[in-house]
Amino acid sequence: MTSTDHIAAGRGEPSGARPVSALRQLAAASVGNAAEWYDWYAYSFLAVFFADQVFPKGAGNSLVPLLSTFAVFAVGFFMRPVGGLLMGAVADRHGRRTALTVTILLMGGGSLLVAVTPTYAAAGVLAPVVLVIARLVQGLSVGGEFAASTTFLVESAGPGRRGLFSSFQYVSTTIGQLLASGVAALLTHLLTDGQMGAWGWRVPFLIGALISLVGFWVRQGAHETRSAEQRAAARPALFEALRSHPRESLLICGITAGGTIAYYTWTTYLPTYAEVNAGFDKGDALLVGTISLASFALLQP
Repeated sequence: MTSTDHIAAGRGEPSGARPVSALRQLAAASVGNAAEWYDWYAYSFLAVFFADQVFPKGAGNSLVPLLSTFAVFAVGFFMRPVGGLLMGAVADRHGRRTALTVTILLMGGGSLLVAVTPTYAAAGVLAPVVLVIARLVQGLSVGGEFAASTTFLVESAGPGRRGLFSSFQYVSTTIGQLLASGVAALLTHLLTDGQMGAWGWRVPFLIGALISLVGFWVRQGAHETRSAEQRAAARPALFEALRSHPRESLLICGITAGGTIAYYTWTTYLPTYAEVNAGFDKGDALLVGTISLASFALLQP
């Protein structure tokens, strides 16, 4: 059996009926995952441009809108575990491809909602409310994407190749962040600060919605990896892992939190810190981040 025939056989199909392309499986997981994380990171890279548009300044302090914008960014993180639980349940009951289809559509919708968020001057408090809703949708989507696409990649791999296939989870994540950083850097070099603040910051989110549609189309050609045995097995309850293994679940959360805090501090907040506190040029900060991320992506496989 080849490295791709095992997928069809595991689903109870003849191994020679429809040969499964490993490249297609990788593309289906990676393009959607890249789209998800492009939208997620575009928000952080562009926060300095749209903060004043969505949040009112407090007591003349220009940092108030920016801090409010990053607080909304943090809100999305609370939805990620929820997304992982919900989309994990969808993947177990209806298949990995179904879960991945739902997450990519949610992310595209969230990105479009950010793009059309009204300004505070035009809509008042409705502006930050719309932004919060968009981030909650994106957080739900990213949490579900991470869980479902990782499972999809591992199950798509042939014998002895699970490490390589699963590494594309972070390769595609970094590609999404690179795209977000690159698009933001390009726009800051082509447009003035006034143009970026007025309308330029909306362009990357519109692009993100279009990328999500491309990811949705690519995923329609992917093969389901849930095996016949998995379909027949008893399905665990939604919070079964937390109830049965509370210590192990908390341990995983703790281990993950350390790396996550360090990663986001370095790759997401540092460019903004350099701009606000050190007077670093916004375009140069994004360019340096883009080069660093490219090196990081090449190391993953």
